[in-house]
Amino acid sequence: MKGFYHDNDSVRDSLDSAISKIHQQGLFNGFAVSIVDEKSTLYQKGFGFSDVKEKKLYTENTIQNIASVSKTFVGIALLKAQELGKLNLDDPVQKYLPFKVVNPHFLQTPITIRQLATHTSSILDNEFYLSKNYFLKPDQDLSGLKLNFDDEQIFNPSNSIISMPVFLENVLAENGKWNKNSFSAYKPGSVYEYSNVGTALAAFIIEKATGQTFNNFTKEYILKPLQMKDSGWSFEEVKFSKFSRLYENPATPLPYYQSATYPDGGFITNINDLSKYLTELIKGYNGKGTILTKKSYKEYFTPQLTASNFTERNDKNPYSESYNVGIFMGFGYTGYIGHTGGDPGVMSMMFFDPKNNVGRIMIFNTNFSDKKGNDAFYGIWNVLEKYQIKK
Repeated sequence: MKGFYHDNDSVRDSLDSAISKIHQQGLFNGFAVSIVDEKSTLYQKGFGFSDVKEKKLYTENTIQNIASVSKTFVGIALLKAQELGKLNLDDPVQKYLPFKVVNPHFLQTPITIRQLATHTSSILDNEFYLSKNYFLKPDQDLSGLKLNFDDEQIFNPSNSIISMPVFLENVLAENGKWNKNSFSAYKPGSVYEYSNVGTALAAFIIEKATGQTFNNFTKEYILKPLQMKDSGWSFEEVKFSKFSRLYENPATPLPYYQSATYPDGGFITNINDLSKYLTELIKGYNGKGTILTKKSYKEYFTPQLTASNFTERNDKNPYSESYNVGIFMGFGYTGYIGHTGGDPGVMSMMFFDPKNNVGRIMIFNTNFSDKKGNDAFYGIWNVLEKYQIKK
């Protein structure tokens, strides 16, 4: 690449200094950032603490869940399953499901896998998505930790954990006990409505079509080929001693948690592994990817929707993925490609610019809810852009 001067110590020091200055505002406890191109990681660094009480530093090896940036892996997995002849994106979801999923307002209109991948399936996140989906990690010390988030009790006891299939059947099946407001009044395929539950259903379909668990399928076809050795979908798959504490705000630590619909936001990784992944995505966009064929990557990165699919369209924030969508891959209105994420104690962002093949990533272990936090978050993002030289 024509020069991101990543071998220039003075520039790296300036970048470190500029980010540290924003971090010193005290709005985030710990985070990591990176800049990559289609060849390698150009810059990556951790800042602050992964555990404030223990004075444990947040480094490029610190792991945590990354919220909805996880959805991009579901897209890759769908296309890999299609490559393997296990499914077709235009298949009806019912072909693979052991329970019936149909929008009660449109009983004759089948929901397809592609509709799940483009958030046009008419499947909604109902009230039970928050109240029945998040579970405390077993065997953790909860003393001094906050068990509420946004004034809602969302962390269920560890002894009540349910599996993804059970959750999905309860929420989506015709006679499911939590099937209340699970479908919109829009016809499947017609309107973009962001759906976490729809994402989890796509992952479950991959399981039914391939005969492998979703986490094992992605490990075989994504994580191992890219040597993402510190990443996984559960506490058991990663080295927990590297896991960051998460914080509702700088003063309020949260318990460790997991979710039944884990493919929609539960991917656990660090900035080092995620940088390898984004480099692969940029390669894939340019027809040089290694984990999918050129044809699959082209489908992954092809905008699937038009203006008629949106009741409102985000054309203000260039780093919102809600202007258009590929296969679980978002497009900002100015052309940036990637995804954002937010969960209790998690803020994440991963985008690349197809004009210069440079991408940026940020992973935070602290939520923000005000303008000051928002300005600092995007301030760091803009610093990363400032210190990259476009081709």
